[in-house]
Amino acid sequence: MATWFHIFCVSFTVNFLLYLFFRRTNNNLPLPPNPNFFPMPGPFQWLRQGFDDFYSYLRSIHHRLGPIISLRIFSVPAIFVSDRSLAHKALVLNGAVFSDRPPALPTGKIITSNQHTISSGSYGATWRLLRRNLTSEILHPSRVKSYSNARRSVLENLCSRIRNHGEEAKPIVVVDHLRYAMFSLLVLMCFGDKLDEEQIKQVEFVQRRELITLPRFNILNVFPSFTKLFLRKRWEEFLTFRREHKNVLLPLIRSRRKIMIESKDSGKEYIQSYVDTLLDLELPDEKRKLNEDEIVSLCSEFLNAGTDTTATTLQWIMANLVIGEEEEKEIEEEEMKKMPYLKAVVLEGLRLHPPGHLLLPHRVSEDTELGGYRVPKKGTFNINVAMIGRDPTVWEEPMEFKPERFIGEDKEVDVTGSRGIKMMPFGAGRRICPGIGSAMLHLEYFVVNLVKEFEWKEVEGYEVDLSEKWEFTVVMKYPLKALAVTRRKEKTHIVMA
Repeated sequence: MATWFHIFCVSFTVNFLLYLFFRRTNNNLPLPPNPNFFPMPGPFQWLRQGFDDFYSYLRSIHHRLGPIISLRIFSVPAIFVSDRSLAHKALVLNGAVFSDRPPALPTGKIITSNQHTISSGSYGATWRLLRRNLTSEILHPSRVKSYSNARRSVLENLCSRIRNHGEEAKPIVVVDHLRYAMFSLLVLMCFGDKLDEEQIKQVEFVQRRELITLPRFNILNVFPSFTKLFLRKRWEEFLTFRREHKNVLLPLIRSRRKIMIESKDSGKEYIQSYVDTLLDLELPDEKRKLNEDEIVSLCSEFLNAGTDTTATTLQWIMANLVIGEEEEKEIEEEEMKKMPYLKAVVLEGLRLHPPGHLLLPHRVSEDTELGGYRVPKKGTFNINVAMIGRDPTVWEEPMEFKPERFIGEDKEVDVTGSRGIKMMPFGAGRRICPGIGSAMLHLEYFVVNLVKEFEWKEVEGYEVDLSEKWEFTVVMKYPLKALAVTRRKEKTHIVMA
């Protein structure tokens, strides 16, 4: 009994000193309000609740304590913001201070090749080079346009798969087809347009396995020196998965290198892939080219970042269209060239159902002030984009799917957030998603063609349920199952740049 009493006393003293130490700074600014007096119990409570409950917990705390709060994970404060003006001030007006990333966990360091990816990289010259390469090369509008044939091929394959299911008069699990279509398109953009279906499925398997199994290995990040000794089999399993992942992607990378060399020697033109842009890239800080592990990590990031986010958003949009037949009819009858209603449907889908409710955490590079509170150096900064996009002070009936709120010159919304934030599904500021342009194109392209090609019907027993669930992105808790009835026999795909 005495031993437990001593442990309690020591724990209480440590927590109290941490609380006093991190409560105020030299400039006398307090940290944002924290619902937990002691820093220690918080992390265990959140880990036990899981992400779905954690989002609910965050919403309740914001409603109780305000738009900026802090949750202390041991001695490291994590700041959470749900206010658009505070988000704009931090990410846009004070972007340099809020643009770093936290250090990766041990398993994350392996997957990102020691943070040599765009999403995980520290703010600096290497990160700028990797991001600039992506945006100016493979995601430049002219380059994206060059993949129009690949988009058309993927769309035709998607429609064929849906049509085959439709002939059986059975509802289809829409997201499965959308995810495979988006993954196929991104594989072609990443590795070139000569991959067959078997190769695509092989890449999809290792990519998907990494996403699904990664949570199993989170335990390895807790005291890694301890887990490497006592959880050796779990570490071996993780490293085996990583090796198998590289063994699938490396032959494709080496094949592109060979194609590049042969094309340069012969003068033959070819459509550039993402891998091509990485092979000769030289890192400014280290004065060397990317190694194969880093190229694998960047390719994996490219595939993961664009697949689930787009497929998830497409599913949410199609689910709302199935419920609201008027919106589907409006897209069907709209003029092909202008399509303001189509753009409004996509924007409304992104506002109401952003792929991630929280942005990837930012790391603050120096002590700074935000909303009258201190945001400490090396603390993490998190923004709840779902709460911003559903703010009732900005959006009338925020939980209703109403595309018409985006129609009209006076209702234009800057989705990049540079002129002010009303919604920010792609983030904002220096860390804004580099694929925003291609994502909007793909969303519009697939939505309009799926509506033109099929009539989507709700099926009795499979009614649309808009409940949310956290996976890699925030998905439908009960995936959309709908009946797709072919509208016409001839091909009528709408070609978009």
